[in-house]
Amino acid sequence: MIKILANDGINKAGLELLESAGFEVNTNFIAQNELALTIAEYDVLLVRSATKVSKEIIDAGVNLKLIGRGGVGIDNIDSAYAKLKGIPVVNTPAASSVSVAELVFAHLYSGCRFLNLSNKELPLDPNRNFKTLKNAASKGLELKGKTLGIIGFGRIGQEVAKIAIGSGMNILAYDPFYKSVDLKIEFHPNFNLKSINVNVEMSEMTQVLNNSDFITLHVPGSGNPIIGANEFEQMKNGSGLINCARGGVVDELAMTNALIKGKLAFAGIDVFAQEPPVYSDFIGMPNVSVSAHIGASTKEAQERIGIEIATIIINHFSK
Repeated sequence: MIKILANDGINKAGLELLESAGFEVNTNFIAQNELALTIAEYDVLLVRSATKVSKEIIDAGVNLKLIGRGGVGIDNIDSAYAKLKGIPVVNTPAASSVSVAELVFAHLYSGCRFLNLSNKELPLDPNRNFKTLKNAASKGLELKGKTLGIIGFGRIGQEVAKIAIGSGMNILAYDPFYKSVDLKIEFHPNFNLKSINVNVEMSEMTQVLNNSDFITLHVPGSGNPIIGANEFEQMKNGSGLINCARGGVVDELAMTNALIKGKLAFAGIDVFAQEPPVYSDFIGMPNVSVSAHIGASTKEAQERIGIEIATIIINHFSK
């Protein structure tokens, strides 16, 4: 029997698929520092973002035949070393795209309409703060007519673009792997117009930085920030930044300085250089909204991820 360790859990739908196909699945979490001691008894290791699959764990997994990541990126897995050892690494790149894209707009709307500030200040003294917050909110912004810069135009970046276009926004996109992308924007079945096709030409990075009212990142972790002090200087004064991609792709100290100086009007952050955050001067700032790495944390996305990763595993071993 194939034994699977779903160390960061798996949705019920995916679990039932695997068990009905005859796999034994353990969903009990094993701490990072203990994983190398127990991984030898499993044929498959499934993780999300919490567990790091290092060389040590791969070496200890003498029976590993597959490593899976329930999510988009695989930067928490030493995939190059796994490949060297002959162990395939798989993920679920499409399952969480809509959920992450919608979170981008949750942070974007929060920044544009001062929701984070209101939620922080109003409970402290409603009588004193109500009128002050109402006056501050009069400087809010509509998204319609604004330009959204999208850095990284893979599946999630494209979902973000679809929502932006539907909101009446202009988009500028940068991705070194594309020259242009054809988007198919689908509408609710009750609409007479079922879908439209939009072609998006890629722009240069400097063009995106210089001309966007808001910038959102959708790139894999690389070990080095993509947005640092130099990039903040190139951005429009009073722009907004959203990072629901990977921790470390934004220089957090440079971002904090940009927020303090007013170069950035606001930031929405779902991912951090270290999780839980170690450097956190920006957390609690009135013009920053934060979430705890929840991009794929919707019921719908979790079910899609579970079913997709289960299907990949079943197909892999059926061969």
